[in-house]
Amino acid sequence: MDKNPFNLDYFIGYINQVLPQYVKIHFPSSILLKTFTFKGERLNGGLVGTFVVIEGEKFGFIGKILELSLPEKERLELSEKSFQNKEFHPTGKIEILLSFDLFEPSKIDKGLNSLPTIGAKVFVCTSDFIKDYFKSFGVKKEQIGLAPLIDLGCLTYDKSALVEISQQAMFGRHCAVVGTTGGGKSYTTSRLIEGIVSNKGKAILIDATGEYSSHDPKDYANTLILSVNSYFPYSKLTLGDLFVLFRPSGQVQQPILIEAIKSLKIAHCLLRDKKDYITTEAGNTVTYKINTKLGEKDLIIENGCIKKQGNAIAPFKMAYFKYVDEVEDITKSEFDINNLSRQIINECYYDNGDVWATKQDERNFSNSTSLLMRINNILNDDSFKKMFGFKIVGSEVDIVSELNTFLANDKKFLLRIGFEKVPFNFQAREILANSIGKYLLNQSRNGNFKAKPVVLFVDEAHQFLNKNVKDEYFEMTELNSFDSIAKECRKYGLFLCIATQMPRDIPTGTLSQIGTFIVHRLINHFDKEAIANASSSANKNSLDFLPILGSGEAILMGVDFPMPVILKINKPNILPDSATPQF
Repeated sequence: MDKNPFNLDYFIGYINQVLPQYVKIHFPSSILLKTFTFKGERLNGGLVGTFVVIEGEKFGFIGKILELSLPEKERLELSEKSFQNKEFHPTGKIEILLSFDLFEPSKIDKGLNSLPTIGAKVFVCTSDFIKDYFKSFGVKKEQIGLAPLIDLGCLTYDKSALVEISQQAMFGRHCAVVGTTGGGKSYTTSRLIEGIVSNKGKAILIDATGEYSSHDPKDYANTLILSVNSYFPYSKLTLGDLFVLFRPSGQVQQPILIEAIKSLKIAHCLLRDKKDYITTEAGNTVTYKINTKLGEKDLIIENGCIKKQGNAIAPFKMAYFKYVDEVEDITKSEFDINNLSRQIINECYYDNGDVWATKQDERNFSNSTSLLMRINNILNDDSFKKMFGFKIVGSEVDIVSELNTFLANDKKFLLRIGFEKVPFNFQAREILANSIGKYLLNQSRNGNFKAKPVVLFVDEAHQFLNKNVKDEYFEMTELNSFDSIAKECRKYGLFLCIATQMPRDIPTGTLSQIGTFIVHRLINHFDKEAIANASSSANKNSLDFLPILGSGEAILMGVDFPMPVILKINKPNILPDSATPQF
């Protein structure tokens, strides 16, 4: 780092007014505003957005030019001829971003304990001086020079001022890439993924549309395309996930569905432990001899379902108490889901104390009709069979097993989970993404990512985060696994990076946990407000640049960044398929 940023060759003006929010600069001559070249470096003397260095008594300051103007009298005299031949004395407004120790410039202070004095000299900030600050953002003193860096791009007004940010600062408090369509959001996400891969870190990408499929044939990446070559095993779905999938009405259908699931779990355990019982088999029927207080009683499993019509209740209760931990575990669905409809029908018999009634309860059966239709529609849908593994017909792989294999593989650094073939009906996409997030959440709680942190990228995050499921019969359920990851997984080594064009649709609780923002062009007022409310370092002066940012330009700001940085993101080596089709 340049030990003396206050070189008179870079001088442009003096401070003539000091306010708590900003300071004003006086340019002794309009010539100082012009672009010049010094020591092979092209410097902008006075462009809005340019960084400057201010010399103080004990501290130096880095600021950004926000505004330039001419005094009223000189403004009236301005013409093309006079501007070339006459001296003008422009003024400007500078936002103070951070202060640094005069004798140890690498020691910076985000809080402004002091301000420049009137008459303090202002200098153009060179690229060599400013770019070293970027590398140290968010890095502990003992880690400076050792922390892995991501080469993001360069300053918008100075291509020689490289912006290299430590991976720790970028993802250590979660990250969000936001911007309207065409602003460069996808390129930035791809650039971040490349940075992690180059540092041999682990990244998992939930790809909503398949635009990152260009990473597929690479030796560093694995690809799972849901509903094509992989499935999320329904046995890993929670009871809440099944409720969202089948939408049972609260007062009538939910109790029957819960009882049917419990019965199928008991059937699963009994069939698994068949050797531990005295059984009789005839066709698709297995009869178990169960010892009860009333003596030995039969429990019948017919076509994988527990038969209740006219049978004794005691053996069922004995089996329930034996397997109660598995039966009541709502985090797993270890049973044959293809038998669910038949088991619901078997549940439609009254409990008469010792035995189930022989005659079906027509009212319960009638109330369950719509639930049975929904279950049959989903279980017989080819897409759902492939997505959740209801029926494995080819070489589809279990995504949970593949996740574990990827995390254990030291030569694979990116796992792309493609959602491009997942349909939108029954909110399957939201349930799938939430289930994957929930699995990773539980893995992180078990401490599996502390030794080797993982960054979870969620593209088009507004499609997945905190979606509510509700209809006229089904009580509202929140799909909030990503919200939980944002709130608690930083200390476990699982970091979230969301990419969205609509930050206003991201839950406030999730957005408030994001520590780093890369914000491309935003026009919508509510989107800008969402970012302003979520980012501690966002301020009106920085956000004013959002509507005028060009493609690929962005504002980088966050908790670990003492000042917001406007930069041009470098084009990634592997381009996402996000180009607009031509008419």
